[in-house]
Amino acid sequence: MRQSIFHVALVVRDYDEAIAFFCQKLRFTLVEDTYQPEQDKRWVVVAPPGSTGTTILLARASTPEQAAAIGNQTGGRVFLFLSTDDFWRDYNAMVAAGIHFVREPKTAEYGTVAVFEDLYGNWWDLVQRGTERT
Repeated sequence: MRQSIFHVALVVRDYDEAIAFFCQKLRFTLVEDTYQPEQDKRWVVVAPPGSTGTTILLARASTPEQAAAIGNQTGGRVFLFLSTDDFWRDYNAMVAAGIHFVREPKTAEYGTVAVFEDLYGNWWDLVQRGTERT
């Protein structure tokens, strides 16, 4: 048997502001943006640059319960993990783009990591596995 996770849904307030954040500030690629008239919503998928794995489905909140989860999909824990092949290149580009880091870079047993928040306040790890420098 072979299975994989190919989309992770991220509840957002507005499609266009989310696309702007991910594609301009994080340099993600807009994979798909298709209007679905029968549900009056869009199917919006973004992916990190060079990624061939899991993508993020930007899902606009459509109920008060969903809206309440925006920015807090995991109750304040790190939600997503963005792997990089060059931590310092991406960290510096993100800082220059105005990304807010809530935990500064550190070297751990598994690599170099720093925690940042997306435009809604969800926490992400930026990680380069197996690195030596801080």
